[in-house]
Amino acid sequence: MFALRDYLGPELKDRTISDPRHSVSLTDILQYTRLAASQHDLSNRSVMLSMSGQLLSALAMIELDGVAQRMLLCPPDLYPEHIDALIKDAEIDAIVTDQPQRWSGTDLDLIVGGHLAGPALNKPATERVTEWLMLTSGTSGVPKIVSHTLEGLTGAILADGPARATGAVWATFYDIRRYGGLQIFLRAILGGGSLVLSEPGEPLAAYVARLSARGVSHISGTPSHWRKLLMSGAGSGFAPRYVRLSGEIADQAVLDGLAQAFPNASIGHAYASTEAGVGFAVNDGREGFPASLIGQNSQGVEMKVVDGSLCIRSNRTAHAYVGRNPAPLTDADGFVDTGDIVELRDGRYYFVGRRGGIINIGGLKVHPEEIEGVINRHSQVRMSRAHSRKSPITGAIVVADVVLAEAADQSRCETIRKEILATCKASLAAHKVPAVIRFVAKLDVTPAGKLARADA
Repeated sequence: MFALRDYLGPELKDRTISDPRHSVSLTDILQYTRLAASQHDLSNRSVMLSMSGQLLSALAMIELDGVAQRMLLCPPDLYPEHIDALIKDAEIDAIVTDQPQRWSGTDLDLIVGGHLAGPALNKPATERVTEWLMLTSGTSGVPKIVSHTLEGLTGAILADGPARATGAVWATFYDIRRYGGLQIFLRAILGGGSLVLSEPGEPLAAYVARLSARGVSHISGTPSHWRKLLMSGAGSGFAPRYVRLSGEIADQAVLDGLAQAFPNASIGHAYASTEAGVGFAVNDGREGFPASLIGQNSQGVEMKVVDGSLCIRSNRTAHAYVGRNPAPLTDADGFVDTGDIVELRDGRYYFVGRRGGIINIGGLKVHPEEIEGVINRHSQVRMSRAHSRKSPITGAIVVADVVLAEAADQSRCETIRKEILATCKASLAAHKVPAVIRFVAKLDVTPAGKLARADA
């Protein structure tokens, strides 16, 4: 058994976790507490972590791991109407927060952690395996709660053998209270590196400027995060050594765009989900993944494709869904059906889209991601979103909203539109070709960093 505090020590005095206002040494975390731990016995407690910012959340995670029985991580975009159901499902009996007024009407214990420094009085000893509870994204209803252990969460990190105190400075466009961001937080802690966090509402240009100033060398985000950065021009002068994509399909256009923007960086994309854990990483600069990854690898990850859907079994997989009458997380053999549809072509699997995201065009099923991947190949396109619109003739047509890399006049837009249509007709079945192409200034991205897909 190990806890996060086991990876902190005096050799890390120059390693920090920082946000726009504060910077905390990893060594000092051992000497100070951010929670009112002297007033509450945190052992055997089911705690909900509800902090306003990422830095306080990170410090609380370190203190609670190995002490609390279970810890529910709540991202800032959680709908208030879902909170009561989540508290009940996770059997929460205490709330760690820096906003006590928000919870003034609750009967639960409030553990206030709004200070960045305080003496560690009667700090509980690490004595148990804490259950890490995380919320799924991409649903309009109450999110599902997924249960992990620290061992499972760090399986891919420890398999990579992170070097200690190598000076890596990590950052992520994710929130660390979601699976993708949590992976980067854990990589920084276990690898003895520093971590630079964003703050809610911080402008992209300001965040990237801070990343440059703090010498960030390793950074992750979704393809949508990276497309927004490439569109903004804010990445000029930023020179990371490692760029990582995950959370959405990484098409060839965004991989090539990043390779051009950061010619000295290693560009990799990883496959992971809250339920399945980290499956694999691809670092050859190409979209998709080699067919040789199907089967079981030396790290204990096993993958197979069933009816086109990628299925994963490993010790990194979540243990279960938590709550009333939870659905099975795995099948009888322990595989998680990810719902991500793949297609084998010339010895390589390519992601086609989500099983639950299919749109219906004239009775035919269409994956919007497949259409977007073709549109994004155009040199003047930065990102796109394909969706359906009702049609009195076919029932529905494909509409593509397209963001250009640079502003263009009407004549140039018409030329680009014709070029996109020509490429789509050459690459896609007729029913998948967009009937309408609209040029838009921007496309919305969800708080989880994924392209928002509500149909227009």
